[in-house]
Amino acid sequence: MSYLKGLLTSCLVLASVMSWAKAVPISIDKTKVKLPEETVKEPPQSVDTGLHYDRYLREVIDFLEKDQHFREKLHNTDMEDIKQGKLAKELDFVSHHVRTKLDELKRQEVSRLRTLIKTINTKWALLKQFEYLNHMNPHTFEVEDLDRLIKSATNDLENYDKERHEEFKRYEMMKEHERREHLKTLDEEGRRKEEEHYEEMKKKHADHPKVNHPGSKDQLKEVWEEADGLDPEDFDPKTFFNLHDTNGDGFFDEQELEALFTKELEKIYDPTNEEDDMVEMEEERLRMREHVMNEVDTNKDRLVSLDEFLVATKKKEFLEPDSWETLEQNQEYTEEEMREFEEQLARQEEDLHQKAADLQQQREDLERQQEQLNAQKMELQQVTELICLIPAH
Repeated sequence: MSYLKGLLTSCLVLASVMSWAKAVPISIDKTKVKLPEETVKEPPQSVDTGLHYDRYLREVIDFLEKDQHFREKLHNTDMEDIKQGKLAKELDFVSHHVRTKLDELKRQEVSRLRTLIKTINTKWALLKQFEYLNHMNPHTFEVEDLDRLIKSATNDLENYDKERHEEFKRYEMMKEHERREHLKTLDEEGRRKEEEHYEEMKKKHADHPKVNHPGSKDQLKEVWEEADGLDPEDFDPKTFFNLHDTNGDGFFDEQELEALFTKELEKIYDPTNEEDDMVEMEEERLRMREHVMNEVDTNKDRLVSLDEFLVATKKKEFLEPDSWETLEQNQEYTEEEMREFEEQLARQEEDLHQKAADLQQQREDLERQQEQLNAQKMELQQVTELICLIPAH
């Protein structure tokens, strides 16, 4: 049950899915901690996952959740069984109404993809777009479709951080490339001033208070004291978990974890400072979340349960962590990677110039052909006029 919940939550899909998963009751000393009065929580709004099949994924899960049999099986199915496709086989037992709606959803999705392919006009390049459903049967939603959907979403999530790292590396290299290109446009004095300013900004950015190790006792106690307004001497892991499990489902999802690092990020980044890059701030936040997940999420369901959290708070890494190295202490790329990146950019620019030259040549050829056609047309008209002038015998 927790695996699919993790799958959907980490996708930012339907945060309320599997609402039957209740939080473990937590004993709280109410003489020390005043919790907000209990209120009815509105269902969280679903957020786009970024997957090209986001809407289809959310709608399929939404309808499956409405089937009592499927919901019960989901509750009793462990993570590995879901990965291996055992849960997908339960599709044969869901109600006719749900199956009919799933058939309709699939037809709509196949139609959307076919329209996309026609628009872009490159079928083979978009063949991967169909991996999450069986396009050979465009009419009905079958066990294979659910199996493909779960495996595709799982794979995309598992690759998310890796792809994010590569994208951020490209961002950093492009930023450095543009800086170097700008220096080439300056005279010697201008380059000297620009380099001095660049070094000054780097130094200002690196001059910040100590950043606590993400997920450590010191880091969480700082949130407890400064964000929650509680006495650090009363810090209690169970109470902390309850306070920051904002949707009350008994788990920390990725977004709830990332919210815990805001105080640390404020030590490093200020949107009003020239030297602070907000793209880098978000990358730092995601690095912190990724690190904590790797350390604490022992069953790899992309959620941190209360039990996992409490076990982590007893480890040496929680009580006596290593120092945390921020982004400015770890350059994302090597000079060799930067050289290859700039060579690739140069090749791409050369290709664009060649394509532009080819298009210009084609245009000139077409213009010459048009001129020849016009000349031939004029000759034909003149011949026709002469023929008309010849008297008939």
